[in-house]
Order: sequence, then structure tokens, then C-alpha cells
Amino acid sequence: MFSKLFSLVSADMAVDLGTANTLVYVKGKGIILDEPSVVAVATANGKRQVLAVGEEAKMMVGRTPGNIQAIRPLRDGVIADFDIAEEMIKHFIHKIHKRHIFVRPQIIICVPSGSTAVERRAIQESAESAGARRVFLIEESMAAAIGAGLPVTEPTGSMVVDIGGGTTEVAVLSLGGIVYARSVRVGGDKMDEAIIAYVRRTHNLLIGEASAEKIKKEIGSASLTPSVEKEMKVKGRDLINGIPKEVIIRTKDVAESLIEPVATMVAAIRTALENTPPELSSDIVDKGIMLTGGGALLRDLDQVIRKETNLPVSIAEDPLSCVVLGTGYALEHMSTLKSVLLSQY
Repeated sequence: MFSKLFSLVSADMAVDLGTANTLVYVKGKGIILDEPSVVAVATANGKRQVLAVGEEAKMMVGRTPGNIQAIRPLRDGVIADFDIAEEMIKHFIHKIHKRHIFVRPQIIICVPSGSTAVERRAIQESAESAGARRVFLIEESMAAAIGAGLPVTEPTGSMVVDIGGGTTEVAVLSLGGIVYARSVRVGGDKMDEAIIAYVRRTHNLLIGEASAEKIKKEIGSASLTPSVEKEMKVKGRDLINGIPKEVIIRTKDVAESLIEPVATMVAAIRTALENTPPELSSDIVDKGIMLTGGGALLRDLDQVIRKETNLPVSIAEDPLSCVVLGTGYALEHMSTLKSVLLSQY
């Protein structure tokens, strides 16, 4: 009886709980929330208090006084700080439901293919503690494939590469299941770290995560022979004399800094192709590889993968929203897509 009562006042949700951003799809309404996965926390007398969540908290990253921390509760696609993750999920649930006291939504959350049973349990328990009535999990690569419009339930092979903030998910799918999946903990965050390390090494300049992300988005490229050559001014702290200074970074510099993370992604794709059954391999030769996730927007990445695999490579229409759209589609069609959901722990 109570379950029916809660379902009347609680809109069921599909959540892409990402390392960089959290997107929420509400049943019957579509995507209604897209905010950074960041929580600002103040510490006093050993106790932590949440000050801000999402966009407001991200603006504080690198700019907080000693007693305030801007925390990202997810690292490499899984929960690194259980309590803060719970507070973040609770904040988003309440924001969507206008802080309604009787809210107990049913939630589907996506998890990386390479996450352990313990990590999946942590995500599920965080959502339940935050007020979810029931929690289902779906693998990110499956959600991305559904969101990209691939025919995952048909007897034909589809290959998806989802490049998120913390992980790159490579999967071959057929008949509503994952035939082979590989998850590497390299994504947008590792690219940002590589850019920070490169600028530090070549210019003796220390820049923050926000600056590195801006460089990647505006002038970044995965290819050492980029299709477009750009440059931008970057400000940071000089490591020799400690004063602020400005340098010019070019697209080729960014491509050089990203050699290692891009090579790791390509190696994961090659491994997946080597482990794909021959019948499905022939389907992939025809249909190619679908790129989803924010990392798919890195300039020339599709060209690099195409050159390394000799396969057609396409980028999803809305790569940033593929995972949450696929999770939302599974929520809307739970009766027919129950098989793609992971059993509850």
C-alpha cells in the first residue's frame, strides 16, 4: 500500500551518476537536471556540513578557504566518498521534487562495467539512504548504446565506446546482453591531469583543473597532425618565482600531452575487437564503432580510432546525454527491457 502511495507522489528517475557530471531523467518528462558532481563541504569541530552542491559548488573548486573543501564524491566512475555521495543524491532528488517530504522514487543508476560488486553495492546503498524506494542498476555501456540508438536487442553485433570523466567503457552488445566489455579508468579527468603535467613540465607553470578542462575543450586534439590548429593564452603560477604568468598553448602541444590517455583508450578498443566472436566481428566491420560520452567530443579522436582499427567510427548525435537517455529509455520500458538491468544486491 505504501509503495503505491509513494509512487503517486514520486516521479521515477534515471540517473547518470558521472565522475564529472550528474544527469537526471524523470519518467515522462525527460532530462531535467544536468549539474557537476561536486559538493562543497565545511569542516568544523570534526563534523562536515554541506554548503553547496552541483554548479554552485563547482565554482568554488580551487577557490575555497582552509575550512571549506570542494569534493568530487565519485572517482573513476565509482563512489570515493560514501557520505558526500549520499548527500549529493539526496540534494538532487529533493531539487527535482521541490523538497516534497513524501518523496520515495524508484531509481535506475548506471555503473561502469568494470566496477566490483562492492562498488555497485555502495552506489545502490547511497541511493537508498538518500530516499529511493527501489534501486536498479544498468551498465554504462548498455545505457550508452541504447541512448545512441543502437539495436541492442537484435541478433546483431554493436560496438560502443563511452568516454566519461572517470572511465572509458568499451562493449560489444547483442540480443540485449553484453558479449564482451572492457572498462579502463581513463577518461576526461586523466586527460586534464595529462594537460596539467605537460604545462608544468614544459612551461614551469602550475594551472588548475578548470583551466586544463578549458584548454581540452577549446583547442584540444587527439591527433599529432590536428585537423585544425588553434592557440590560447593560459594563466597560472610560475613555479620558479611563484608569481602569476601567462603562456600560449597550441593544439599540437595538447595533442602531445594526450598521447598516453588516448593510447590507453585505443588499446582497450583493440582488446575488445580481439575478443569479439567472428560472427559479431563481421557486423562491426559493417556498422563500425559508436563513440559516446563527453570524451567523444575531443577533436580528431574519431580519426585516430579509425586509423588504428581500420573501421568506420561515428559520434553519437548527443554524446553527453547518451547514457542518461538510454537509462531513461530503460526506465520508461522496464517491462520489455528488464533483462538489461542488473539484479539487485
